[in-house]
Amino acid sequence: MAVPARTCGASRPGPARTALPWPGRGPRPGPGARRPPSGPPRPLLLLLPPLLLLPLFAAPGASAYSFPQQHTMQHWARRLEQEIDGVMRIFGGVQQLREIYKDNRNLFEVQENEPQKLVEKVAGDIESLLDRKVQALKRLADAAENFQKAHRWQDNIKEEDILYYDAKADAELDDPESEDVERGSKASTLRLDFVEDSNFKNKVNYSYTAVQIPTDIYKGSTVILNELNWTEALENVFIENRRQDPTLLWQVFGSATGVTRYYPATPWRAPKKIDLYDVRRRPWYIQGASSPKDMVIIVDVSGSVSGLTLKLMKTSVCEMLDTLSDDDYVNVASFNEKAQPVSCFTHLVQANVRNKKVFKEAVQGMVAKGTTGYKAGFEYAFDQLQNSNITRANCNKMIMMFTDGGEDRVQDVFEKYNWPNRTVRVFTFSVGQHNYDVTPLQWMACANKGYYFEIPSIGAIRINTQEYLDVLGRPMVLAGKEAKQVQWTNVYEDALGLGLVVTGTLPVFNLTQDGPGEKKNQLILGVMGIDVALNDIKRLTPNYTLGANGYVFAIDLNGYVLLHPNLKPQTTNFREPVTLDFLDAELEDENKEEIRRSMIDGNKGHKQIRTLVKSLDERYVDEVMRNYTWVPIRSTNYSLGLVLPPYSTFYLQANLSDQILQVKYFEFLLPSSFESEGHVFIAPREYCKDLNASDNNTEFLKNFIELMEKVTPDSKQCNNFLLHNLILDTGITQQLVERVWRDQDLNTYSLLAVFAATDGGITRIFPNKAADDWMENPEPFNASFYRRSLDNHGYVFKPPHQDALLRPLELENDTVGILVSTAVELSLGGRTLRPAVVGVKLDLEAWAEKFKVLASNRTHQDQPQKCGPSSHCEMDCEVNNEDLLCVLIDDGGFLVLSNQNHQWDQVGRFFSEVDANLMLALYNNSFYTRKESYDYQAACAPQPPGNLGAAPRGVFVPTIADFLNLAWWTSAAAWSLFQQLLYGLIYHSWFQADPAEAEGNPEARESSCVMKQTQYYFGSVNASYNAIIDCGNCSRLFHAQRLTNTNLLFVVAEKPLCSQCEGGRLLQKETHSDGPEQCELVQRPRYRRGPHICFDYNATEDTSDCGRGASFPPSLGVLVSLQLLLLLGLPPRPQPQVHAHASRRV
Repeated sequence: MAVPARTCGASRPGPARTALPWPGRGPRPGPGARRPPSGPPRPLLLLLPPLLLLPLFAAPGASAYSFPQQHTMQHWARRLEQEIDGVMRIFGGVQQLREIYKDNRNLFEVQENEPQKLVEKVAGDIESLLDRKVQALKRLADAAENFQKAHRWQDNIKEEDILYYDAKADAELDDPESEDVERGSKASTLRLDFVEDSNFKNKVNYSYTAVQIPTDIYKGSTVILNELNWTEALENVFIENRRQDPTLLWQVFGSATGVTRYYPATPWRAPKKIDLYDVRRRPWYIQGASSPKDMVIIVDVSGSVSGLTLKLMKTSVCEMLDTLSDDDYVNVASFNEKAQPVSCFTHLVQANVRNKKVFKEAVQGMVAKGTTGYKAGFEYAFDQLQNSNITRANCNKMIMMFTDGGEDRVQDVFEKYNWPNRTVRVFTFSVGQHNYDVTPLQWMACANKGYYFEIPSIGAIRINTQEYLDVLGRPMVLAGKEAKQVQWTNVYEDALGLGLVVTGTLPVFNLTQDGPGEKKNQLILGVMGIDVALNDIKRLTPNYTLGANGYVFAIDLNGYVLLHPNLKPQTTNFREPVTLDFLDAELEDENKEEIRRSMIDGNKGHKQIRTLVKSLDERYVDEVMRNYTWVPIRSTNYSLGLVLPPYSTFYLQANLSDQILQVKYFEFLLPSSFESEGHVFIAPREYCKDLNASDNNTEFLKNFIELMEKVTPDSKQCNNFLLHNLILDTGITQQLVERVWRDQDLNTYSLLAVFAATDGGITRIFPNKAADDWMENPEPFNASFYRRSLDNHGYVFKPPHQDALLRPLELENDTVGILVSTAVELSLGGRTLRPAVVGVKLDLEAWAEKFKVLASNRTHQDQPQKCGPSSHCEMDCEVNNEDLLCVLIDDGGFLVLSNQNHQWDQVGRFFSEVDANLMLALYNNSFYTRKESYDYQAACAPQPPGNLGAAPRGVFVPTIADFLNLAWWTSAAAWSLFQQLLYGLIYHSWFQADPAEAEGNPEARESSCVMKQTQYYFGSVNASYNAIIDCGNCSRLFHAQRLTNTNLLFVVAEKPLCSQCEGGRLLQKETHSDGPEQCELVQRPRYRRGPHICFDYNATEDTSDCGRGASFPPSLGVLVSLQLLLLLGLPPRPQPQVHAHASRRV
């Protein structure tokens, strides 16, 4: 979109410039003039045909220069093209390298990538890998159900009766000096020794399991101790599973009581603040414990809701949202006499991270007023659930109502919308301390297959906003074997440091009966999970045969990527899965939408498309051809895709059977050869199992050489394909040195270096000293210049990034280089491939001077043209650099060369930062096109603590009048506040909205955020033409022309005389953003499919257990506080049980 220009009325100084604008400021050109492309209104830019740019003269007797004629500037452009091409032909050695490959034709074979066979093989390998985990899961789930069924409940069980390893025991020891004393007091806690294991990235003990119990659950309760008792038997099953499959990673049982038992044992990763980890809130547990949900949350905001109660409700809603996954749909509304949505969402929306953030922020704006109208709230909720014109889960349907109490049962609403089938469950939550009759709330829940909960204080929120999952699990338990299906999760961050994983989940059911002939138990015991690291799946994909720009990816039913080279989250939130959509991992277009839909539907397919891709450094966009091939991964919800550029259909496979030749080529890797043969960087690949990795390439090469002195390239512990190709490319690039580079004088052409990089992993820099300033990635596949050269024909210029530039004064002693590279294309027997990239590194200062000469009116080495007193001359980029701006800009809009010495330090900057007026003119004349996208994986500096979006732990603050009022001190509000403060003394993190830090990596210093990216690339204009930037007396003429066979645009323009004539500034720098407007996005949701199974109804379900309140056994600190209150005569209300349902007893 064009940015409107502003017109300024500044006058033009000096008579010498009077000939540059339009003749006499007369009429503008007629119909023959070139017009800007159609579209939105542009700034006043008039394009001029060559004939209208007539030379105008100054006053007689005065020397005058005119703006160059178009044919003159085209001549300069041809000279530039010829100079670049000549240097690359002499020093680049493209043709010579082709000949070298052909001369060594007997040392390699040309292999073909067959996309369909490749993708089917990889999909089969992934299926086999996951199937082994499925078998282990089934053994664990069956064993757990049998162990629990055989277990005898013990009412009098004590802590000292149970021996287990408490994973948090070490973290809970505050004073190291008291360690022995503390350990002695924990008779039930084992002391274990651990060994470092690279597979787990952790210290582990393979002989034991570890137990993690949430902080807000009392470890000594009867329910927890019985749970620990029967789950101990799982230890042997875990160990046997690992014996059968040594590649197994974490095996975990997450209990519905909150206990986590995992194998192998490892200490818990203690956060800096209180540990809020609860397995029942992990994405994998939620997915395994129930079928997808359509949920409407309605919140009572009538005037009776006091300040503290409203705070509790807001927090409760945020915690409730955290129990939902991307398979669920939700909306949130507030009600008094009327009901209305709290956000811009007018219907159910997917419970993804960004939508939940909108809800959490909107909930904070709820204000209490009016009278309670349950009817309005429930009618709104039922209408939402009955809307069939939107995408939704179409499984469990439920209404969650938060209120402080009321008398109306709204039976007529239930009769109208929900009875007799009761397809919608109703869960009611009595919030705050009050004296209302809760019978109507209990009745609503019981009459609609739901459950009634009490949330009198902040300490009861977490447990009571997740217990509804037990109710939803009933149909699943009653379905029995039919429901015992393994599900695979989205990608998420492992809590124990394994990195990005997916988890296979399987529900574990309670198979006991209360007595002979009694009904079947309908409680879910928990969820069994086994992790699979993404790195283990990546190892099954081809690494280097696909070339630098080929890759494998996989997506799930939501369209989220499981595998993708662009899946690189900078930070991860332990409470949320990593959800990067395929259309956000790549630049979205219609073809990719079609591919994504086909993959989600589980189809096979193949499609060649023209699409846009970002460069690795995210500064450029290229329009390229890609072949997409995809197949489903059977027995999973995943689909696998393969992307190949046409030039990667074939690849080279070295065949160095001659050991003498192996040794000869290997010697060119030795540092002793670098002075004569050029410096060699080798790609840090996994050539052999025993090769020590290092981020320092010199050290890595040293490790590689030392290993090669012990083993041969054909060793079984090594990747023979990688090693043979590396050694072959070492020899081939050395021959390029011998045939081309060694006998050339680089200084003659102002070159700092020449280089070659190959698919085999070699980057050779000549001369050796140039390696000191080589800043590119030693892995060619991760080097931006390499990948862009393969995708673009001709010579690709890459100026240094602006952050690496030196100031002009420092250029005298130091050199700045500009890379120019091009791909080497081979044609062997009708098969085309690009196995290497060659190039030169230009001396910026010297080539800037050369640029002036080439874009001047001098011929050969003549002196610059002088204009006599009575003659007229055209300006050029050398003599008239005070009046004429001449630049080379690359296809991303970055400055490469300029005839202005003061701009040398700006080479590599986006040109709008150098000359905003001219860059805007180029954009508005379609020389450049803009592409905007969002990076959802960025990391930003942490924001100041706030109360939005993170389940705020707000506290009601009484007024001065309240403190002076004796009645207030005896009110429920005072008691509730005091109780909350007491709870905060024990669990102080409740008063801080920082769950990510509490549960996350203690070393984390940044938070996830969205960044808006803007890239520019060449538009549709290929012609050469002149134009005027019309801004009154500040108008400027300019000429722009693409240089053939390069990624450069040659621009000649008058220097601006008026600083006020700014038409706006184009931005390229990445900026912080909230992302696209969510309220608009939900109106056109992306295609997705939910899980294939749904268990939301069973005729035999017993709904009689629907909540009647419970007791809360607090910790010792709370008991002491309550006793003090009793002594003061303030009777507290009983609190809900935080460890488990009473019905957990078996």
